[in-house]
Amino acid sequence: MAENTAIEWADHTFNPWVGCTKVSPGCDHCYAESWAKRAGKAAGVTWGGERRRTSEANWRKPLQWNDQAQREGRRFRVFCASLADVFDNQVPPEWREDLFELIRKTPHLDWLLLTKRIGNAAQMIEAAIANFDIGYVPAYAAWPWPNVWIGATVTDQAEADRDVPKLLAVPARVRFLSIEPMLGPIDLTGIAVGGGHGHHEFDPIITGNVLKRAASDAPHVHWVIVGGESGPGARPMHPDWARSLRDQCAAAGVPFLFKQWGEWVQWQQHPDHLPTSGHDSGDPLEFVKTGKKAAGRQLDGRTHDEFPA
Repeated sequence: MAENTAIEWADHTFNPWVGCTKVSPGCDHCYAESWAKRAGKAAGVTWGGERRRTSEANWRKPLQWNDQAQREGRRFRVFCASLADVFDNQVPPEWREDLFELIRKTPHLDWLLLTKRIGNAAQMIEAAIANFDIGYVPAYAAWPWPNVWIGATVTDQAEADRDVPKLLAVPARVRFLSIEPMLGPIDLTGIAVGGGHGHHEFDPIITGNVLKRAASDAPHVHWVIVGGESGPGARPMHPDWARSLRDQCAAAGVPFLFKQWGEWVQWQQHPDHLPTSGHDSGDPLEFVKTGKKAAGRQLDGRTHDEFPA
């Protein structure tokens, strides 16, 4: 469950446990659920049921990556957890405590904790590290830790409006959005933030650009990943949706990574096709299912592989 990865934005994936429950329209065609079905009894997981902790040998892998990163004078980005969710209510709290102890022991790794349950993150982090004896390691004496990036998955405007304020309420060195699968247009320049989302309960609700907040020290989104859906039942992504986020990030100076088109690419204009950009563009599109590899990951002839500093 720990390995090098073909995921464009990570060097390794690490699964401290496996198993999850669907909580979003983005989960409809979950690749991890498909993996569990293919793996069968060997996986030991019934999706939506009991979670299974991975082996001790698997848990030692990040320590090896950390040693390698230190030797080579570099950092590895570790996606945790690709077959689960760190902030899952159905995971025993002691497993999460063990995970954060492992994160503390691997300072040469940047841990990307991506969740569909961002509302749980702040409380669960606080509980996981509450009893740590880490005062002797100054960088880890208080949250946020320097090697942890916190990300939220959103798929459309409704999820962005609901979950981006929750993401901004979690202290983190890097906050990021994974908008995959992208199921509708998203405008990050007019999201309402405040009014009790982890800030003072009397903070005013401010509607603005969460990529570039007015106050220099205001919490904001540091990185945006966008991708279309792949696998059986994949839904097309309108090119305008991806272009809009690319342009929003460029205007704010925020790194943008376009991960993939997914199974579908634009073929030609067609008046009867369903995907729309959410506004009357006068340009309905038809898509052809080519498969993920053939569809590629170039947006308007360019590969976008930008990362936070």
